[in-house]
Amino acid sequence: MIHLISFTEQGQSLAERLAQALDGQAVRCNQGWTLDGWTQEHFQPGNALIFVGAAGIAVRAVAPYVRSKTTDPAVVVVDEMERFAIPLLSGHLGGANELAGKIAAVCGAIPVITTATDLHGLFAVDQWAKKQNCAILNPEGIKKVSGALLAGRRVEVCSPWPIAGAPSKGVSLRLMPKIAVLGVGCKRGTSQEALEKAFAALPVHPASFCKVCTIDLKRNEPGLLNFCSAYGLELETFSAAQLGAVTGEFSASEFVEQVTSVDNVCERAAVLGSSGTLCLKKRAMGGVTMAVAAKPFTPDWRWQDE
Repeated sequence: MIHLISFTEQGQSLAERLAQALDGQAVRCNQGWTLDGWTQEHFQPGNALIFVGAAGIAVRAVAPYVRSKTTDPAVVVVDEMERFAIPLLSGHLGGANELAGKIAAVCGAIPVITTATDLHGLFAVDQWAKKQNCAILNPEGIKKVSGALLAGRRVEVCSPWPIAGAPSKGVSLRLMPKIAVLGVGCKRGTSQEALEKAFAALPVHPASFCKVCTIDLKRNEPGLLNFCSAYGLELETFSAAQLGAVTGEFSASEFVEQVTSVDNVCERAAVLGSSGTLCLKKRAMGGVTMAVAAKPFTPDWRWQDE
């Protein structure tokens, strides 16, 4: 979600125009929100913050909350005269550079891009990984890859699925495609802790998951909702009729069918939610069943839109 904050009447007018064009939410400082309260509330992974005002204000506001380039949201500053759009934080992974370009398209500001790979027209591996929906397992390798490219050296990127063994010697970046879909079946009232224990026992890297799927009877289970929130995973639910219509060989259970009207929940939900293939059949632990399916994955080696 894109969140904008302004500080003057002129800035508010620009913020509201940008919010309408970018499908964001605009507020004016000290009109319902303090600057620190607004920043703390919205400085979350997946968000984007736009400050319509001075760069110094934005820097001081976000400084206490900056943690990691893999989780920090995009932060962009645009002056109220609409002259410059400056990405301050998370230019690639958070999308701040791209957002500055969108702001420029709306108001005519000049995007002030300072990331070295962009300035030299080189491959930006973190930007490419984001577009391919890959998690970066060793984010400290980003600067090594970029540094090698800037020095004119050749870099090889390897992204097998699943990743096994040790990375090769030299400059390397380990990417994990986020294509695994977790199918879940559980008893009513199953705790978040029970789900996490079963999840930890799966022989699949947790960074590879993109969502959790189950039957719609479980859509309001507190433990399941908290589990999804803790891991940043979308929850998608299906009716018994939808699950029953999925074709394939599944681990049938008469008990599960009596309760849910479908003979298997976790495997069918994983396959349906992934539009792919089952790669890990049902595993049971402490009243929780889990299965894993993989979405089709065809990386596009272009790193910029053409």
